[in-house]
This record gives sequence, structure tokens and C-alpha cells, in this order.
Amino acid sequence: MVTTQPDRAQVVVIGGGIIGCSIAYHLTRRDITDVVVLEQGSLTCGTTWHAAGLVTQLKATHSLTRLATYSTRLFEELEDETGQATGLRLPGSILVADNEERWEEILRGATMAEAFDVGTREISLDELSERWPLVRTDDLVGALYVPKDGQTSPVDTTMALAKGAKARGATIIENVAVTQLKAANGKITGVVTEQGEIEAEIVVLATGMWTRHLAAQIGVNVPLQPCEHFYIVTEPLEGMDTTTPVLRDPGNHTYFKEETGKIMAGFFEPRGKIWRTDQVPRDFSFQTLPEDWDHVGPIFERATHRVPALGEVGLQLFFNGPESFTPDGIYYLGEAPEVDGCYVAAGFNSVGLQSGGGVGWVMADWIADKHPPMDLNSVDIRRARRFQSDEQYLTDRIPESLGLLYAMHWPYRQYESARGVHLSPLHDRLDSAGGVFGEMVGWERPNWFANEGQTKEYEYSYGKQNWHDNMVAECVGTREAVGLFDQTSFAKFVVKGPDALAALNRVSVADIDAPVGKAIYTQWCNERGGIEADLTVTRTGENAFFVVTAAAAELRDWTWLRRQSREFGVNITNVTHQMAMLGLMGPNARTVLSQLTDADLSNDGFAFGTCQRITVAGRDVTAMRMSYVGELGWELYIANDDAVVVYDAIVAAGEGHGLVQAGYHAMNSLRLEAGMRHWGHDITDEDTPLEAGLGFAIAWDKNTEFIGKAALETQRGETRRKRLIQFRIDDPDLLTYHDEPIYRDGVGVGRISSSMWSATQNRCCAMGYVSHDDAVTKEWLDAGSWEVNIGGRHVPVSTSIRSWYDPRNERVHL
Repeated sequence: MVTTQPDRAQVVVIGGGIIGCSIAYHLTRRDITDVVVLEQGSLTCGTTWHAAGLVTQLKATHSLTRLATYSTRLFEELEDETGQATGLRLPGSILVADNEERWEEILRGATMAEAFDVGTREISLDELSERWPLVRTDDLVGALYVPKDGQTSPVDTTMALAKGAKARGATIIENVAVTQLKAANGKITGVVTEQGEIEAEIVVLATGMWTRHLAAQIGVNVPLQPCEHFYIVTEPLEGMDTTTPVLRDPGNHTYFKEETGKIMAGFFEPRGKIWRTDQVPRDFSFQTLPEDWDHVGPIFERATHRVPALGEVGLQLFFNGPESFTPDGIYYLGEAPEVDGCYVAAGFNSVGLQSGGGVGWVMADWIADKHPPMDLNSVDIRRARRFQSDEQYLTDRIPESLGLLYAMHWPYRQYESARGVHLSPLHDRLDSAGGVFGEMVGWERPNWFANEGQTKEYEYSYGKQNWHDNMVAECVGTREAVGLFDQTSFAKFVVKGPDALAALNRVSVADIDAPVGKAIYTQWCNERGGIEADLTVTRTGENAFFVVTAAAAELRDWTWLRRQSREFGVNITNVTHQMAMLGLMGPNARTVLSQLTDADLSNDGFAFGTCQRITVAGRDVTAMRMSYVGELGWELYIANDDAVVVYDAIVAAGEGHGLVQAGYHAMNSLRLEAGMRHWGHDITDEDTPLEAGLGFAIAWDKNTEFIGKAALETQRGETRRKRLIQFRIDDPDLLTYHDEPIYRDGVGVGRISSSMWSATQNRCCAMGYVSHDDAVTKEWLDAGSWEVNIGGRHVPVSTSIRSWYDPRNERVHL
């Protein structure tokens, strides 16, 4: 290995584990060879060396699955390419379920993987016993075999990646620590090591459990926390050999794998044990942590239930080593929103090895092309929030997030720890009204409202949960009368300056050069025409605008606007926490609101898509005629101190007009049946407005050349081979959620993007993209027989290009 560092490099990768070496390897495959990898110890010495070596492909989302499947294919090729043995073998893996709910979860995950050619097969318990002679099966309800899963040597695989990177020109320097990150004017400029400074255009933090403190030097937020991870290795056992599949028993929080004729059993206990919240020492290299049988003993007992031989054979090793975990159990990738050119790949929650190949691929493409090669919103670092790096927050949340790795991944499951970070000014009122809260980026939001005497908690299942009837009542109340929604968590920006219009017109596909008071629905697209943001922009003055977007997209959209408007004279202020936001939606919205204001709320006096300052219940309010649920309605922006007064007045005024308090589950149902898209699910940076059915928002003839116009103009003249379609599940008892495969005449043509029960259809409705080489047309839809795979069941569905509940048909009372 090289021992002397250069003065400059195009890319500096900090960290010589599986992730850092994979990124360097893939950068050189993209012909970016001026790459320096800096490792403070020896390659793999942090956490890679003690990884269990599992290679598994079934993950929670399509993007995570795609990265894991790429890793498996890459690892199969590495030895032939580099000459370095990796230790890869693929005897398969087996997932077992000890109850029907777990089996449902496993089957739903398996169907999602069909889209990526991840072969799975349900096997009998007899076959399970043949493949795993030491396993107990009498209490199992099902087993799923994944033939192409297996295991690899974490050290040897990393060395193969390093060898491949060096062969193409990368430099790897060991035993040199980075002591400082350098940035100026919001851009990375290099690093300082124990040997001196290296100037760099790009710096990648692949630094595992060191990342949070290192990144904080330049204001980059990477909320992660090391936890202790435990596994044991037994003495040799008969019945264990190189053909034995990996066995995963999530119900007992344990995985088992063969290790030179022995069993390695690793544990993801229901509540993890954090290690240390201060900075990990620089010299923590190939080190372990003390045994803790008090902590892991109860899980070991459960493991012996599944594999009784564990309790009868001697143990060669009790291992405890740290690994980094994130608040939501998903790793971080991408360019940091705070500093241009600083990329993060960290927080791998014990799946770094099995995801490492795919992570190297997408990170290298992201750096080379200045954008990710696929939809990576679920892992994007821009989802992280500053409060999540608070040590008390991490101490509370991370033990739960570790435990959730093998817990049931229920639909709509809510975190139980580290709650109450952000509260609406109306929180106490909503709580008293029966609100049952979920969390979204720290905000406590009412997801549904419990009836008097009803327990205010979730009862999870894959069917209709205990709040189903409450949600339906909220939807019906909104459609037939009026619903009141607390939307305070929505992100709100004020954009001002002499170039504010020019900047916003450049990023927006719609024409923002509208009269003062006009609210405009628009997308912000990338150069490829993909949708980066979906939001509203309201002109409040000649050089002043008000932007409203989803809570989850706050940092992402802020960063996009900042980066795209850096050449303009604009000032962007985040005012999200300075005001409450109420949505009053439904045919009786005008009747209720008119009791509290002297403003003219008629169509002539207050047209759809406009905004006015009005007085409501004696308080100044910004009212916007806009609706995300497909009904007559207003969004009311209220000073925090006035929010309770306005809320109380609306509730009182609505008593005689059928007003219902409605939560976010109802909003999701209402928007979906009305065809309103949800960014991050139905529209992403891989989908264009034309594919998503949002072409009506594009101002083709406006004077400004908006970002993505050239790509959209090209697509505009082509037939539509990919299209977002509305689906309705014919069986009234089955629910879809996301990523279920879609079939036309038995051939896979797409997957579900989002889904929710519809009160107007009395069925589950969904959206999903489908593709066809000729064109996706109404005639093609009508000529086919359509099904969705729900947990292995091919279920008939109806299709429509238009929404099932068309708000345009309801404009009679708008």
C-alpha cells in the first residue's frame, strides 16, 4: 500500500471498509481514477472485519432490494476479475415464520422481489428439515427459500474491491487518519490528515461510526449511533457444512449460518444496547467489546428454542462488536445538503456488506453524473434532520430502531421512542378531540381520531386495522360535509429578492410570473425531466413568493432550490415553525368559513388557486384556495399565537354543518382516490410529469427555459411507454401497500407505488406505473386482464387512466 499522500485528488474517500473500497472500485470503473482512499488503520479494521458475511437480497423496498441484488451479482464476478478470492458461496437462505402474521410479511416481501428476478420458493417443513437438520419445526407455519443468497468473507471481499480499484489507478493509503474536513463558501475543498492537507473536489465520508462527529466539523448532519452487536460461534456440529443455507428466524431475533462446520448465531434483540455517544477513538481498530450475557442471554434462550443443539454444544466464541445504526434503520447515501461536494455513505445498520456492492455503484454514478442512477429517496441523506443528532434523541431512538430490524414490519407502524420533538400549536386541542398521533420528521400529527371511549392506540395487522372505520368516517364526512385537517407540519419557505421570480421560474415547470395572490401548482424537475419536487408557489409580492411542500420533503426541496438558485439574487427563509396551517375541505367549507369572516368567499370573490389575507374569527389569516383531497377548500396559514382561537371558532361554526376532524390516513385516502400524486411514492426523480399525468402543469411557452424542458420536449413528441395508472382491488377484503407487482395477461408490467382504502369505492385503490413497448393507452389497458400479486395471491384489479373519484366532476360546488 502507498504510504505517502498526494497534495491533491479529484476524489478523496475516507474509510477503508467494504463501503469505501466499493466506492473507489466503482469510481475507477467510471474512469474516475484520481481517487485516494484514506484509512486510519488497516483496511476493514473498523467494523467490516467482524461482519457476519451474510449476502441476502430481500429488503423492505424496491431500491434497497435492487442494491442488494447488484451486490450479489458483483461478488460473483469479483474473484474472476481481480484474482482475489472472496469466499463467496451461495447455498441460499431460508426465512421461517412462527405465526401467520409473520408468514404474511415474508410472502409480501417475496412478491416484491419478483420485479428484480430474485427467485424465491415456499418450501415444506420437511424440506426445511432436510436442508437444516438441526432446526426445530413443530411450531412453524411456513418457510421461504431464496436460492441465490449466501455468505462471503467480509475481509476478502473488501480486499478484492481494493485490488480492483488499485488496478485501475486508485491510491489506497493506510494508517493515516483524517483530522479535519475543509470547506469554504458552502463547498468542500479537501481534508487534513496526520501527514498534511489534500485538496479535493469531492470528499466521501465512508467512515461508519466515526461519521457523525467527523461530519459535524463542517456542519454536515449525519445522525447515527454505534450499538453493540452480538453473535456466538459454537464448537463443530454434525449436520453443518458448506451446503447449509443461512437460516433467519426473525420471530426469535436470530440468524444462523454455517461457519467451518460450526454455527454462528447472531442476534437483533428487541431493544438494542448503545455503545458510546461521544467520539469513537481514532485507534479503535480490530477491537471487540466486553461480553454481556445479561443483555443477550434471553435472546440466546430463544435461539436455542429454534436450534436446540445450541444449548447442548460448547461455545468457541462470544463476540460483541460495535456497528452504526440510524433513527429509521436505513442507511444514508448522497451529497450532504449543507456542503456541496461532500458525499455520505454511512449508517448501515448491519447490512453494509450485503449492500456494499450496490452502494459503491450508485455512489460512483452519483458523483460522476451529479445525480443518482435510480430513485434513492429512501436512503437519501437529505431525509436526516438536525434534531436527530441530539445525543438524548439517539439514546432513546436507536435501541428501538435496532430492534425493529427483526420485528414485524407492520403497515403504518409508529415509533414509540423519542417522540414529541415538534408539536403543532393545536396539539393539545387535537389530543382532546381524540387524535391518535404518528410521527413525521419529528412532527406529532394526528393520523386518525378515536371515538369517545375508544383506546387511542394502533392494533397492527396486514388487513383493516382498528382505525379503519374511523378513517372511513372521516373520509365520508369530508366528502359529504366538511373536514378539518391540521397541516402545520407542511414545510413553508419565503423566497424574496430581485431575482426571486427568475429563480423560481427556472426551477418550476409552471409559469410563476402570475399576478400577486395567485397560487400555482408546479413540479421542479431535473435536467432529465424527472420530478425533484411537487409543491405550490404563491406570489405574494412583485419579488416575493411563498412555497409550500410536504413535511418529509422539507430539507430536500430547500436544498434543491438553494443549489439551483445560487447564481440569482434571492433570499430563502424557512418559516415552517412560525405558523400553523389548517385545511378546511369539503362541500360545506365555504358555509363554515363564511360564518367567521367578512371576506367574499364566492367563486368570483375568491377563485380556485388564489390566496388572500383575510380576517377569520378576528385574527389575520392567509387563506389559500387549494385542496389536496379533491374538494372545495381553503388552506389557512395562521400565526402560532392565534391558532387556537381560529381552530376553536371553526370547530364551533362547523357543529351544525357536519364538520369532522380528520387525520393523515383520511387525507391519504382522499388524495389517492382523487388522483393526487404523492412525491416519494407516485412521483420521484425518475418519473416525468408527462409519465405521471401532470403535463397540464407545464407552461411550455413561458419565456424562461426551465430545468428539464429539453428532455420533456423530446418526450412530449413520443408515445407514452410508461404511465401512472389508477388501480382498484376487486376483492373488498384485501389491501395493497406499495411495491406489489402488476401483471397484464400474466406478464409483469409494473408495480404499485401507493395504495389506500377508498370510502367512495369501498375497495382498496392504488396507483402504479406500467410500461409497454408500443404505448400505454386506454385501449391497451381495456384489452388486458389485470392482476396484482398480494403475498403470492394474484388478485384481479380494475384499471383507469383517470382517478376513481374525479374532482373535476365535483366542481359544481367549488
